Amino acid sequence: MTRPFQLPARQNDPDPVETAEWLDALQSLSAVAGRDRAKFILEQVWEQARQLGVTTSGLPYSAYRNTIPLVQQPPYPGDPALEERITSIIRWNALAMVVRANRAYGELGGHIASYASAAEIFEVGFNHFFRAAGNGFAGDLVYFQPHSAPGVYARAFLEGRLGEEDIANYRQEVPGKGLCSYPHPWLMDTFWQLPTGSMGIGPMSAIYQARFMRYLQARALADTQDRHVWGVFGDGEMDEPESIGALTLAAREGLDNLTFIVNCNLQRLDGPVRGNGQIIQELEALFTGAGWNVIKVLWGSEWDDLFARDTDNVLLRRFAETVDGEYQTLGSKDGDYNRHRFFDADPATAALVAGMSDAQIHALKRGGHDLYKLHAAFAAAKAHKGQPTVILTKTKKGYGMGGAGESRMIAHQAKKLDVAALLAFRDRFELPLSDAAVEALEFYRPDESSAEMRYLKARRAALGGYLPARAASARTSAPARPAPDVYAGFALCADGKVMSTTMAAVRMMSGLIRDKAFGPRVVPIVADEARTFGMDNLFRQVGIYAPRGQLYEPEDAGSMLYYREAQDGQLLEEGITEAGAMSSWTAAATAYSAHDVELLPIYIFYSMFGFQRVGDQIWAAADQRARGFLLGATAGRTTLSGEGLQHQDGSSHLIAATVPNCRAYDPCFAYELAVIMEYGMMRMLDEKRDEFFYLTVMNENYAQPSLPQGVEDGILRGLYQLSRPGGDIAAQVRLIGAGTILREVQAAAGILAQDYGIAAEVLSATSFSELAREAALTDRQNRLTGQSETSHVETLLAGPAPVIAASDYVRAVPAQIAPYVRARMTILGTDGFGRSASRVALRRFFEVDRQHIALAAIDALVREGTVGREVLAQAVVDLGIDPADSAPWQV
Repeated sequence: MTRPFQLPARQNDPDPVETAEWLDALQSLSAVAGRDRAKFILEQVWEQARQLGVTTSGLPYSAYRNTIPLVQQPPYPGDPALEERITSIIRWNALAMVVRANRAYGELGGHIASYASAAEIFEVGFNHFFRAAGNGFAGDLVYFQPHSAPGVYARAFLEGRLGEEDIANYRQEVPGKGLCSYPHPWLMDTFWQLPTGSMGIGPMSAIYQARFMRYLQARALADTQDRHVWGVFGDGEMDEPESIGALTLAAREGLDNLTFIVNCNLQRLDGPVRGNGQIIQELEALFTGAGWNVIKVLWGSEWDDLFARDTDNVLLRRFAETVDGEYQTLGSKDGDYNRHRFFDADPATAALVAGMSDAQIHALKRGGHDLYKLHAAFAAAKAHKGQPTVILTKTKKGYGMGGAGESRMIAHQAKKLDVAALLAFRDRFELPLSDAAVEALEFYRPDESSAEMRYLKARRAALGGYLPARAASARTSAPARPAPDVYAGFALCADGKVMSTTMAAVRMMSGLIRDKAFGPRVVPIVADEARTFGMDNLFRQVGIYAPRGQLYEPEDAGSMLYYREAQDGQLLEEGITEAGAMSSWTAAATAYSAHDVELLPIYIFYSMFGFQRVGDQIWAAADQRARGFLLGATAGRTTLSGEGLQHQDGSSHLIAATVPNCRAYDPCFAYELAVIMEYGMMRMLDEKRDEFFYLTVMNENYAQPSLPQGVEDGILRGLYQLSRPGGDIAAQVRLIGAGTILREVQAAAGILAQDYGIAAEVLSATSFSELAREAALTDRQNRLTGQSETSHVETLLAGPAPVIAASDYVRAVPAQIAPYVRARMTILGTDGFGRSASRVALRRFFEVDRQHIALAAIDALVREGTVGREVLAQAVVDLGIDPADSAPWQV
C-alpha cells in the first residue's frame, strides 16, 4: 500500500536557518527562472545525491496539491457562468434519464453517480478541447468513461442530436427505439465511435490508438499530425491490468498526442478505491515512473486564498495524513463536520479557517468540479510535448446527489431518488423546474434562442461539430488488390507441394504486400513470434515500425533476413503482449471509420493466446465493427508438438462461434485458405461489411493438393464433399474432418475400405459455425413462414448413413451442427488438458487419430445393425486400441 505523502518534521531540524536558506533559494529560482528550470536543478541535485550515496530512493509523488499554481493558470476563454448552467442542466437530464427508467422498470439499472462526478470534466472537454471531424480534419478521438454514458446522451439531447423519445427510452432498446447502456458502436453505429467497456479496455485501446495515429502519419497513409486522443477513465478502473499494461509504451514512443483524464472520485463500486491510502498519490507514482507527464487537479478555486495564506504548508501536512477513506467521509458531510474533523485536528489549520462560516467550508470544492482548474490542466496537457499526459483530478462520487449518494458507499448502485432528494438536487443547481416537473422527472431543454443553447452550439461549431460521431465507411476505398492467382497461385495449384497452412498464409500476405498499389494498405501485426511463423522475411521486405528508426547495427546485419527497424516500417512487431497487438489490430481494423483510410490488418498469433487470452478485446473489436483477419497459428490441440497444456488450443473456435460478426474457419488445405481469404477481402473491402475473419492455420507440413473444380461454394459455406466411394457404391458411413484432422479422416476412410470393406464418403468441414448459423437461420425462416427450405448441412448430410465428425477442437465445436443431422452422429474432439508429446501420440491420446475415427465408424454401423458386433471387437484389437485407457477429458 502506498503511504500518504509526509513532509519532513520541522521540529527535528538541527539547523532550521540553513534549511530556510535552501528553500528560499529554490523559491527564488522558480520565481525568476521558471518551474522547468527549478525542476531541472532538483533532478541534477537528486542524481548527485544518489551517486554520493546520500540516498537511494525518494518520494515518487509530489505534495497533495494542484500541479498548476494560480499564478500560472491561464485566463478562462469562455463564459464559465453559462457553462456551469449548461452543466447543471445536463446533470439533471442525465439523472432524470436513469431515475425515470428505473421508476418504470426497476431492473433496468444505469449509473447516476459516475457522470455526476465527471460532468465538469466532460464539459471542459466538449466546450474547449474535443475537436470533431470536418473541413478535411478527421477529428480527435475520445474514449468516454462507460458509466458516464447518460451524461453524453443528455448533452446530445440539448444539441438536438437525440430527441426526448430517445432519452426516455434509455436502456430500452428492445422493442423499438432506445439508447444502449454504454458506448456501443454496433448498437448506435452513427453515434458511438469507440467502446470502452469492459473496464480496462479503454485505457489500453487509447494508447495504441494514439500510437497507430503516428504509424499512419509515418507511412503517409493519413494526416494525423494535429489530432489528439483523449481518454476519461475512473480511478478504480486503473486497477485493471489492461489499464496500466501499456503505459511505458506511450512514454517510450513520446505519444504527446495522448491525454488521460482519471476521474479520482476515490470510490469504486463497493467502497473506497484505497480506503487506507491515497489513490491519487499512488497513480502519480505509477504514471511518473512509467514516464508520463502528470498534472494534478485536486482543489477548486475556493482553496486558493487558503493556500496563499498557508505560508507554513500546514494544509499539505493535513492532506498528507488524511487517507481516502476519511476523504470519502468528509465529502459526505457538511461544513460543520469538516471543520471539526479535518481543520480543527490541527491548531494551525483551524486558524486558517477561523474566519470562514460552515457554509463557506462546505463550499470548498474539489478540483474536478472547478472549470478554471480543469481548463488549465487540459490546456497544459495539450501544449506539453514529448510525453503523454495524465490529469489526475479529484472529484466527489455522486456530486450533487446529497444524502442520496454524494461520496457515499452506495453511490454507484443508486438508481432511484425520492422526491425530497430530487428537489434538493434542483435547488442546489438552481434549475428552473417546478416541484411538479421535478416529481414527474421531466427533461429540461432551454429554448433554442436562449443564451445557454446559443453558447453550447457555438462552442461545438468552433470545434468542428458534434461528438461522439461515427463514420460508417471511408470516403475512398483501398486500391484494387491483385488477383488470387497472383498472390495465392502457389496454393491454388499446389500439385502436392509440401508446406504448412501457416506458411501458406504468410506467403499470401507477402504476396498482397508486394503489390505496389494495394500492398501499403496491408497492416501485418505479430506479438513477437514473427520467426516462429516464418514472417522474418518481412523484416527486410517492409521493416518493423519504430518511430525513432534503428539507432544500432543489428547483430544479424550481414544476413539476408536481418532485423530492420524503420520509421516508416510496415510490420507492427508488438513484443510479448497479445493485448497490445490486439489493440493495434483493432485500431487498424476500424481505421476506415476513425481515420478515413481503408486498411487490411492481419494479426497472426499463437491460436491459444488469441480468443482465450484476449477474448474480451475481440468482443470489443466486434462491437467497434472491426474489419480484418485474425490468424490463429500453430492451431489445434494436437498439431503443436511438445508444447503442452498452456500452448495447445482446443477451444478458440467455440469462443469464436459466440461472436456474431466473426466468420471463423478451420481450413486443412492451402487452397481452402486461399479461397476463404479472397472471400473475406471481398466481403470486408468490396461489400463494406462490418465483420472480421478468424482463420486457424497449422504448423504441420504436408503435401498440399490443388483446388478441385467446383468446390469454392462449399468451402465458403463450411462443408463440401472431398471424396466418395468409387463407382456406384453408396457410402455406408460419412466422415467429416476439419483442419489438420481431415487428413486423419482421409486415412481412416482408407482403413475402412481396405481392411473392413466399408465404403466411406469424406467431407471437409471448413467451418462448423458457418454451417450452424445458416442452418439455424433456415430453421427460423421455415418456422416463421411455413416454408420447407433445406440448409446446406442438411442437404449434404441427408440420408441415413451414420456421420462421424472429428476435429482438433473440443467436441462442442462440431456439435454445433448436430441438431441438423438426422442420421446417427458421432463426434470426436480434443476435450481435456493438453500434453507434451508428438503429433501421433497426441492424436492417439485424444482419440482423434485415424484408428479411433475408423473404430467410431464401425461402432456407428454396429449400432445401426449393418455390421456385426464381432467386427467391432476385432477392430479394437486390429487398430491397437486399449479399452482400459482413460478418457482424455477425465481428471
